[in-house]
Amino acid sequence: QVQLVESGGGLAQAGDSLRLSCAASGRTFSRYVMGWFRQAPGKERESVAAIRWSGGSTYYADSVKGRFTISRDNAKNTVYLQMNRLRLDDTAVYYCAADPNGRLPPQPYYWGRGTQVTVSS
Repeated sequence: QVQLVESGGGLAQAGDSLRLSCAASGRTFSRYVMGWFRQAPGKERESVAAIRWSGGSTYYADSVKGRFTISRDNAKNTVYLQMNRLRLDDTAVYYCAADPNGRLPPQPYYWGRGTQVTVSS
């Protein structure tokens, strides 16, 4: 069974950086696309960034391009989201997700439980 466990969320001030991690287990992920989604209060869940596990092709939402970087560590089966120059509107619960069909941007089948990111002024 696929398990995705996020960590690294917390409080940050506008302009600061945070790094989220997603530890993946239960499968061989070479054909997967791994992604980060977020959901702010009162808003729909949106795709933030994604990476093809094999080959490393990436996808970014326009709102985070140039600020966020997604990466993966094959040896650790972990996906990261480096978030720089955080803004107030980055405040959300961030979810790690996995698409076993390799679509980019992903249409996830598996989800983590989420980690809260709160950005204050």
